[in-house]
Amino acid sequence: MRYLAIDPGDKRTGLAVGDDTSGIASPFDVIVTASAQHRLSRIGDVLAQEQPDAVVVGLPLNMDGSEGAPAKQARLLAQTITQQFGVTTHMMDERLTSHVADQQMAGHGLTRGQKKARRDALAAAAILHDFFAWQNDQDNRP
Repeated sequence: MRYLAIDPGDKRTGLAVGDDTSGIASPFDVIVTASAQHRLSRIGDVLAQEQPDAVVVGLPLNMDGSEGAPAKQARLLAQTITQQFGVTTHMMDERLTSHVADQQMAGHGLTRGQKKARRDALAAAAILHDFFAWQNDQDNRP
C-alpha cells in the first residue's frame, strides 16, 4: 500500500510518501501556512496528486504519553481528512521524530534555514518509517 505521512504543525506541516512493500519513506514537501483551511487544501492537492491508499498522521504526545492540545488538533486533522477526502487515516506517535530529522541533517553543512526547510518533511518520513516498523511487528506477532 502507498501512504502519505503528515507531521502536523501550527505553521509548518511536513509530508512524506512511501509504501509498505519496500518499507521506504521519503520526504515529500513542507506546507508553510498558519491557516488550517489552506493546509487542508494543500493536503487535498497532494492526495489527488499522489493517490495514497491511506494517510498516517503524526500524533504529538507529551513525553509521558499524555495528550495535550496539539494531539487533539492532530486527531481532528485526521478525522477531517477522512471525512473530506474519503481516505483512511492512521495515527502514529511522533515523539522525537524532529530529533531524528535533526540527527539526519547533522554534519551535512546545511545552514539553519536549509535545516528548517527540510526538518518537517524528514520528520514525516520518520513517522512513516515508524509506522511501517509497527505494522511489521503486528504482522509478525504469534
